[in-house]
Amino acid sequence: MRATSQAEERDSDVPLARGESEHAASAASTIRWKYKMKRPISLQTPLKIGLAMLVSTVTIAAGTRPYVMGTRGVVVSGHHQASDAGLDMLKAGGNAIDAGVATVFAQAVTEFDRFGLGGEVPILIHNAADGRVVAVNGQGQAPRKATLEWFRANGIAAIPGDCFLPAPVPAVVGSLIAALREFGTMSLGEVLAPAIRLADEGFAVFPSYLDNLRRVQGRMRAEWPTSARIFLPGGDLPSVGDLLVQKDLARTLQRLVEAERQASAAGRDAGLQAAHDLFYSGDLAAEIVQFQKDFRCTDANGFTSSGLLEVEDFAAFRPAIEEPARTSYRGVEVYKVGFWSQGPVLLQTLNLLEAYDLRSLGHNSAPYLHLLAEAMKLAFADREWYYADPDFVGVPEHGLLSKEYAAHRRKLIDLEAPSLKLQPGNPYPFQNEQLAHAAVPDSVPFRPDPPGTTGTRVADAQGNVFSATPSGGWFTASPIIEGLGFVLGTRGQSFVLSEEQANSLQPGKRPRTTLTPTLAMKDGQPFMAWGTPGGDAQDQVNLQFLLNVLEFGMDIQTALDAPLIQILDFPPSFFPRQTQPGVMRVESRMAQSTVDALTAMRHTVLDAGPWSIGDATALMLDRQRGVLYGAAGPRRDKSYALAW
Repeated sequence: MRATSQAEERDSDVPLARGESEHAASAASTIRWKYKMKRPISLQTPLKIGLAMLVSTVTIAAGTRPYVMGTRGVVVSGHHQASDAGLDMLKAGGNAIDAGVATVFAQAVTEFDRFGLGGEVPILIHNAADGRVVAVNGQGQAPRKATLEWFRANGIAAIPGDCFLPAPVPAVVGSLIAALREFGTMSLGEVLAPAIRLADEGFAVFPSYLDNLRRVQGRMRAEWPTSARIFLPGGDLPSVGDLLVQKDLARTLQRLVEAERQASAAGRDAGLQAAHDLFYSGDLAAEIVQFQKDFRCTDANGFTSSGLLEVEDFAAFRPAIEEPARTSYRGVEVYKVGFWSQGPVLLQTLNLLEAYDLRSLGHNSAPYLHLLAEAMKLAFADREWYYADPDFVGVPEHGLLSKEYAAHRRKLIDLEAPSLKLQPGNPYPFQNEQLAHAAVPDSVPFRPDPPGTTGTRVADAQGNVFSATPSGGWFTASPIIEGLGFVLGTRGQSFVLSEEQANSLQPGKRPRTTLTPTLAMKDGQPFMAWGTPGGDAQDQVNLQFLLNVLEFGMDIQTALDAPLIQILDFPPSFFPRQTQPGVMRVESRMAQSTVDALTAMRHTVLDAGPWSIGDATALMLDRQRGVLYGAAGPRRDKSYALAW
């Protein structure tokens, strides 16, 4: 019998997917399985990857919804009106980056319960003009006053997940403007028009949006009057289908457009720079800083304080366009944003798994899921010890991503029992530089997901691709800034208050983020883009989706729908959840025989409910036939794919 987690129980009457039981039963007939290792270079059976519909090697029920197809563009996001905003840009002659920026801004309106203007937005872009994949570092930095000494002096052992103390400089506006300037074609006014309209005229409240609002209504009434005025009109909760109007947010966005318009006589770049300056060195920056100085907020630690941000912190923000991290897997190049995110965890896990014949284990069989869990534990152990802002820490990037390092680490995987030890490796012998922020420990000590984050995927007929994971700045964690209509983010809670670990708090440093969009290339052409909300579970979901496509031949909608697992073996990135060694959350649509076999292997299996882990969005490009595919996960009530 499985233990039950506190995960939301929805759609509990959804039956098991067809074919899952027989696959799991055949694989779980004994606990001592034989794992086949693939030859590292010459695979026993060449993998044929189709760019359109993939022939399934397993029997899975039809997708929960149809994938969409188009020839000129595809947009997938966490809300159908945001996806529509992106599609409008494509139809108006914009490219995928124009459409992606418009979609994200619209999501900051329609998905404010999961992402807002005060948050962050890591982005991966394939630029068709030169064939490059680049990363936009959409994570803001810590205030200059945010020091280890300040938190210790105030008796704070862990940075909370609410109010102002975890607030970095908001990165959304600057990062989207940078992406638009470098890779887009349209003006800020054009791409902001749908978001302004949605904020000014309102959008219909969805059930999940109302659920998140209901959770914090008491706090809004008692502590956050600026939030109550917007979200509790007349003092009452809205109902599903009521229009939520955000006039202050519309005016803030319009101020950015006006700044661009006034400077546009000097050219497109000048207009975009003027909008950036308004937010980071002009009146908007001053208004944000003043509000968090004047408003005292009581956080989850019980500590009442104002914020630490100063106008100098905003002025110092510079959006960065960087080289992404990447690895190859079965002939596919997989790209992630850098080691300031958890993204390279996926790349390290792929390197570990590449030597195994995963298809022979059977999709979602107990041996398959056990192997995935053990490989992910090794990658997440490295994340905990090494990943951090490379501007502050010498991250051993080449060693961590080397195939030789993966072969060395692979020896630690026990194929018959779960590891209960979080053990980082030593990647330094596998790269030329000998840089270390501290001696590699034998294990990382365990220490003490908010309902947030969404996703944005866009591709156009020219091969431009935009893949982003917008998050933070949600209205559930901080009060609305008076007159501006948005809140500050709380990503600073991901810092650790210890000098020993790479991701320790320092002024001006970017916290290691869980936000991790993905983009893949094949034969020099864009192939797929995908990502998911879910905090520390994001790259666990991203991994399972990718393997569903590459190893088990699923189309992208079926790959999103398949039952998922999540391990809890490593220190979480959010206040105040505890690490749970050996614990695995499993969606209840998983075959019971698989669950029984995992339990027999000494995994502690928690029932996660039928549809609860992540909510991936994905697109695929068939460049040969000129067809674009989009798919949106069913785990939330708003995600939607549109194609033209």
